[in-house]
Order: sequence, then C-alpha cells, then structure tokens
Amino acid sequence: MAYEQFDLIEEITRNDGSTYYEISNIDQNGIAELAADNGMIKQVRILVINIPRTKALETYEEYINKTYPLNTLMDEQFWEHPSWVEWEKPKGPVREAYEMVLKANRIG
Repeated sequence: MAYEQFDLIEEITRNDGSTYYEISNIDQNGIAELAADNGMIKQVRILVINIPRTKALETYEEYINKTYPLNTLMDEQFWEHPSWVEWEKPKGPVREAYEMVLKANRIG
C-alpha cells in the first residue's frame, strides 16, 4: 500500500462517550464512518479539512504509515469485516508532533 498523506482532523467518539482527535484523510475518515455504522465507535466528525503540510504533520504521518496497516475502502472485503484500531501516540517526537498539529489548527 502506498504512503498515505493526511489532510484533515476529526473527532472520534468512543462507545463510552469519551472523545479524542485524530489526524487523518478522507479515506481513513471513511473507515471511521464504517466503524461507526458497525458499532465499533459511536461517531466521527470532521473538524478541519485541508490542514497545512508541516514538518510535524510529516513526522506523525510517517509514524502512522510505518506502524499501522492502513485499510482502504477500495477493498470490498473490508466492508464485510471492518475493524477499528485507535492509533497510539507514544510520548516523545510522535506525541509532540501530534500535539503541534492540533495546536496549529486550534484544536484541543
């Protein structure tokens, strides 16, 4: 699978009602919508689109792309057996990059 670039920020509501923010793209947002439709999360909503390309964003993208298999809605088998994984944001450069992107976009 190709390296995915992120260009939006969304708010994910877990089934327990708690929320978190995710830096994502429209394809991954579609995965989140499918997860919500299947009861894996409560809901997802896009907060900001077309976020600026920054070094912090690239750092976070690189970590996610190397750490997680990113599903795609182009794979019709995935529609029948969807899954949901909340991406970890480990302390250090990855967490700092994530927080910088949110702050730069006035989220959180």
